[in-house]
Amino acid sequence: MPQETYQLAGLDPRERGFSRPVDVLAHDRQYRATLRYESARIVTEPAASQEAALQSLIATLHGQGYRQLKTHISFREGRYLGSREFWTEYPDPAPAPRSVLAALRSWLYRGNGST
Repeated sequence: MPQETYQLAGLDPRERGFSRPVDVLAHDRQYRATLRYESARIVTEPAASQEAALQSLIATLHGQGYRQLKTHISFREGRYLGSREFWTEYPDPAPAPRSVLAALRSWLYRGNGST
């Protein structure tokens, strides 16, 4: 089963920087990306390409609060590429719009903290 390994870096939901390998496995012309981070193991659904599998992983991580994510390939066909490859950055999703009530609460809370 052919495998590529990417390096994934970014900030986790607790604002800690991290860098971990991501394995992208090919099977029957489908690709799955697998990330192990602390006690979590995330495996994507089968995708048509490596890029689609990585995009699926990034979307999952963004949904869990990960930010500033970027990848670069580090192993291709069993050969170590080091840091010769460029990083691909994935923009963070736009924050959900806040309601007027939420903005007012935030403003009032800040005002109470300064007295």
